Amino acid sequence: MSSEYRIHGIELSPYSVKVRSYFRYKGIPHRWIPRSLDVGGEYQKYSKLPLVPLVVTPENEGIQDSTPIIERVEASHPEPSIHPADPVTKFISALLEEFGDEWGNKWMFHYRWAREADILSAAGRIARSMMPAVDEAQLANGIAMVRERMVPRVSFVGSNSVTAPQIEDSFRDTLAILEPHLATRNYLFGNRPAFADFAMWGQLYNAWTDPTPGAIINATTPNTLAWIHRMLWPRIEGDFEPWSSLAPTLTPLLQRQVGRLFMPWTVANAAAIAKGSDEFSVELGGRTWTQKPQKYHAKSLIALREKYQAVGDKGALDSILDATGCLAGLRG
Repeated sequence: MSSEYRIHGIELSPYSVKVRSYFRYKGIPHRWIPRSLDVGGEYQKYSKLPLVPLVVTPENEGIQDSTPIIERVEASHPEPSIHPADPVTKFISALLEEFGDEWGNKWMFHYRWAREADILSAAGRIARSMMPAVDEAQLANGIAMVRERMVPRVSFVGSNSVTAPQIEDSFRDTLAILEPHLATRNYLFGNRPAFADFAMWGQLYNAWTDPTPGAIINATTPNTLAWIHRMLWPRIEGDFEPWSSLAPTLTPLLQRQVGRLFMPWTVANAAAIAKGSDEFSVELGGRTWTQKPQKYHAKSLIALREKYQAVGDKGALDSILDATGCLAGLRG
């Protein structure tokens, strides 16, 4: 039996490249299979949802959803670990992994489909990746189809005329926080990648490939740009750091982005799902955010709360989470 995993994904999917980066770091034999219209047999056979990435294991089992994929593979390939040994730092990494997947996706998706230059760039690249052997007329039709399908979907991540400035402010503030943090270390939690790196990176790498957010990153955050390049082929360059050395530059991310914006948003979203509401509004950092609720994020909040409950001695962790506004949402 082959020991090779097969990863079906596309370069413009932050979750696909997140999984690929993880496999590269772990040194696990794998094959990257671009998801295109003419490579559909195995994908159609093993996928339960029309989403990427799809990972097919050496035992020919299909797995979808990037976080469960990584958690499943990490259980069978535990070294080198992506989790710090310290329970406090380990949970904060898991919290930032969730933040990257669920809030960071708002940055990437909004910027990709909000402006004409980004729309043309993304629609063209997606169409070419899905239809690699077509003539110009067919490609033009494909680009138009991608555009028609994707632009209206910005509402799914909460992007609208009211929230657009909030999303872009959040993106810029996160970059401003990460830049000094990454000036003295190669990865978010030290000199080896953690769980959080893969999720945060998948969104920021994809944003960097688009004209508008890419120009912001290139012009303002050289340390973050170096990390984006480094995470394409991550490797161990040292050890994880203790929270005491990470806290001065990572606490602002927990405070200004996770506790102030993401946690109240995800709690309000879950409450709206529980009530069966068609729309919800919540105050985030003094501004009103309104959108349709997202079912998946309610499920991922449950999983995050389970990880929090699994922490044994919560004393030190709760002190950090309470001071940054993250604790109440995790306790439910």
